[in-house]
Amino acid sequence: MVAASLLEVGGDALVRIGLGGATCLVAAGGLTLLAYGVLVNQSGLDFNRLMGVYIAVFFVVSQGISFILFKQIPDDRIVLGGGFIIAGGLLILLMA
Repeated sequence: MVAASLLEVGGDALVRIGLGGATCLVAAGGLTLLAYGVLVNQSGLDFNRLMGVYIAVFFVVSQGISFILFKQIPDDRIVLGGGFIIAGGLLILLMA
């Protein structure tokens, strides 16, 4: 799931950067997002459970990429909301 979320966040970042005029980066982002879609669905988990847990992993990875690539530091609202997202992912993973 971490690899899939790296592909998804990385693909989105490539598209974002490419929208500044680098068409090849937009295309690379699209291919990366396709690879994410294939990889995330290889886990064998039920789709609803998979997406619930994946969203928590995605949140953590996206915040790391946001900090590294775009130098954006999460504010209090993002940290609090992210805590709820992570708690929900753990609940789905451990209680289902």
